[in-house]
Amino acid sequence: MLIEATPLAGVVVVRPLRHHDARGHFSETWSRRDLAARGLDVDFVQDNESLSRRAGTLRGLHYQAPPHAQAKLVRVVAGAILDVAVDARRGSPGFGGWTAVELSAASGAQLFIPAGFLHGFVTRADDTVVAYKCSDHYARDCDGSVAWDDPDLGIDWGIAPGAVILSEKDARAPRWRDWQSPFAAVAP
Repeated sequence: MLIEATPLAGVVVVRPLRHHDARGHFSETWSRRDLAARGLDVDFVQDNESLSRRAGTLRGLHYQAPPHAQAKLVRVVAGAILDVAVDARRGSPGFGGWTAVELSAASGAQLFIPAGFLHGFVTRADDTVVAYKCSDHYARDCDGSVAWDDPDLGIDWGIAPGAVILSEKDARAPRWRDWQSPFAAVAP
C-alpha cells in the first residue's frame, strides 16, 4: 500500500496496490500489519456502508465525540465522492483547516481520517456506495455534526448549494463558530 500525505497532519490517502489480470483486479484494501508498519496502528471495530441514490448527495460534516471518537478509513465501492476532513482539534496548528480528496471505485484510493476530525462527502455519481472502517462503535449520545456549508470553513464541495441533497440532521447542523469542539490536540 502506498501512503500519501495531505495538507492536514494525520489525514492520509491510502492507495492499495491492484493486481490486474484478464479477470479484472485484486487488491488488499486493509491490512492491520502493513498499515501499522506505516504508522497507522488503528484497531477498527465497526464497518459501515452507505448507498446514495443520486449524485449531489452530501453527508456531513459528522463526528463522534469522546469517549467514542472515531478514526475512519473511507473507500468507495461503487461510484465516486469528494471526501472531506476538517481538523476539529482545539490547539492543533491545523484547527479549522480542511482537505478534500476525490475517491472512486475506479481508483481504489482510500482516505484515513484520525479521531478529532469532522468528516463528510458529496457523491459525484448516482448509486454511489461508500464503505468505511471505524475505530469505535456508534454511540448516539456522542453523535454530532457541523454545517457543511459554513462560511468560516469555506469548503469547496464542487457543487452548487442549491443542488445538494441533505438529510434533515445535516440541514440543521450548527455553524462552526457556534459549535464547541469536544476534541483537543494531543501533545507530541
